[in-house]
Amino acid sequence: MIHALNPAARAAGLRRGQTQADALAMIPHLLCQPADVAADHRALEALAVWAERWSPSVSLDPSGDGLEGLFLDVTGATHLFGGEAALLALIRVRLAEAGATARVAMAPTPGAAWALARWGEGQDPVATDETLSDGLADLPIEALRLDDRTVSAARRLGLKSIGSLYAMPRAGLAKRFRDGDAIGLVKRLDQARGHVAEALTTVRPPARYRVWQAFAEPLGDVAGVEARLPELAAELSRALERDGQGAKALTLTGFRTDGETTSLSVRMGLPGREASIWMRLFRETGFGRLELGFGLDALMLTADLTEAMTARQGVLESEAEAKQAEGLAVLIDRLTARLGEGRVLTSEPVDSWIPERAERLVPALGKAPAADAADAGRRPILLLEPPEPLEDPVFDLPDGAPARFTWRRVSRRIVRAEGPERLSPEWWRPRPDGREVRTRDYYRVEDGEGGRYWLFREGRYGWDYTGVGDDRRAPSWWMHGVLA
Repeated sequence: MIHALNPAARAAGLRRGQTQADALAMIPHLLCQPADVAADHRALEALAVWAERWSPSVSLDPSGDGLEGLFLDVTGATHLFGGEAALLALIRVRLAEAGATARVAMAPTPGAAWALARWGEGQDPVATDETLSDGLADLPIEALRLDDRTVSAARRLGLKSIGSLYAMPRAGLAKRFRDGDAIGLVKRLDQARGHVAEALTTVRPPARYRVWQAFAEPLGDVAGVEARLPELAAELSRALERDGQGAKALTLTGFRTDGETTSLSVRMGLPGREASIWMRLFRETGFGRLELGFGLDALMLTADLTEAMTARQGVLESEAEAKQAEGLAVLIDRLTARLGEGRVLTSEPVDSWIPERAERLVPALGKAPAADAADAGRRPILLLEPPEPLEDPVFDLPDGAPARFTWRRVSRRIVRAEGPERLSPEWWRPRPDGREVRTRDYYRVEDGEGGRYWLFREGRYGWDYTGVGDDRRAPSWWMHGVLA
């Protein structure tokens, strides 16, 4: 099927929806390429993001048959561009410069704007609440976004224009369109005239806090972007302070002259609204990551994630700890901005009593590292993974701590020992090597040189191993960590 045509093909009499065989019969030398509908949709989404320079609320128009487009909600924003007519002219010219030929129109409802952009008379038509009905009256009935069957049925009854529907009673429409098409026809008519609201889904959720600035001459270097950002940051900070909010994620978006966008994002562990800290984080992330192309003609700064900031009463006894926690949060923010969120990690507890499974590494951003006070000094900071075997252990049966062992080719004599701390096996989690999961007895020991170790015996004497003639594995000793 023919999906799209260039002007030469249209001039030759080809049409959308025609089979390729019929088209080749008409023009044997016709050149055809496979259609990529998914790529077309991605291109339309990219164009929608680019159009956010005029509106924070941009939605895709899913109409087929070559009528795809964009809906921009510019309520309360037209005065920023010199009025309705000036804004429409600017949009049309900028799209043409970006390589996208388009027809634009403005109306109080999405349905009316859609109809005027495709069938309206004149260039860049604008409809108001007073002129809406008259502006739609002369347009063909296809301008109501109806399916082919409804359009054909309406035309057979002489309903060729939108105005011809005004005098028709709703009951009469429902009676004549017995197969249910009247529901769509009446609904589309009411949507176009503003009697029924129409919900649109934006490409990206509009940011609650958003500031932007357009430039008469494109910004061609990173230094220019960095020089303009403090003004945007200060304006966004004032808006957040007015509402008692703090930002935890910011995005700087640059709108390029070639129709593309480039962005830079930073995240923070704690909500804040200090413009100087934001600038430092953007510098740490690197303005050089922005791809400016042939220049940026607009910048937008948005607070993607916000939280309420309330005054907190400090405790005099813990003032030093509070300052240390704030300093740690700032350090984590800067390291994350410079190295990336996946490279600055902290530990997080996991529901398991097996030491190597009791915690996992997660991004440190937004989390306060804290050690379990009950285990402070009792568990090593760094575990050996996997545990390393001990050679020639000397110990008292059945549960005595080792008096001597060899580890990493060095014999060590134990002078102090504490334990055992018995950890039952998690039988529902089999070992990766397929070996039997067994009980562990942990000991904290100290040798004659002052070295302190955390080791364990896997298996128990007299319980799962009895000695000579037993076909089960004998208990074994393992080094699991070095204590501070």
